[in-house]
Amino acid sequence: MRRFKFYLFVIIVLFIQNSCDRNDDNDPDKTVVINEFMAVNSTTATDQDGEYDDWIELYNLTEDEIDLSGYYLTDSKKNLTKWKFPEKTSITGGGYLIVWADGDTTQTGLHTNYKLSSLGERVLILTPEIEIIDKVEYDAQSSELAYARIPNGTGEFVWQTATFNYSND
Repeated sequence: MRRFKFYLFVIIVLFIQNSCDRNDDNDPDKTVVINEFMAVNSTTATDQDGEYDDWIELYNLTEDEIDLSGYYLTDSKKNLTKWKFPEKTSITGGGYLIVWADGDTTQTGLHTNYKLSSLGERVLILTPEIEIIDKVEYDAQSSELAYARIPNGTGEFVWQTATFNYSND
């Protein structure tokens, strides 16, 4: 009986883990998605200080402005609350929002406390309730190529020339 309970426990844990690891790109409740990002940026786009940093582009799939105050962006499955969007951060309907993943939170604007790995990892966006609304896992990234959704906002990710703060189509 103990063995049965142990196996049942293992099956339940694996089921829950699998459910949490899914990336359901066809979720009709999605409003904001990770649309494009670049982990090796040396000539494509600069932040407000003229620095070529890693960046993540979010896209609002709705026509309404969405308040991202309290949402989280992370590159870690173990630390889902790694970087929190500041109060009064919003994204316009059908609009884009760039977050600089440069590890320099002392700069003005949206700068995470981590950098993206050029060797590959993941990017996740979560609600204030720590619910994953979108995630992307990627392999090693080449210099000056972005990982972008085609079609814009809804499609699969492909490596392409960056369309920084603009439609990927």
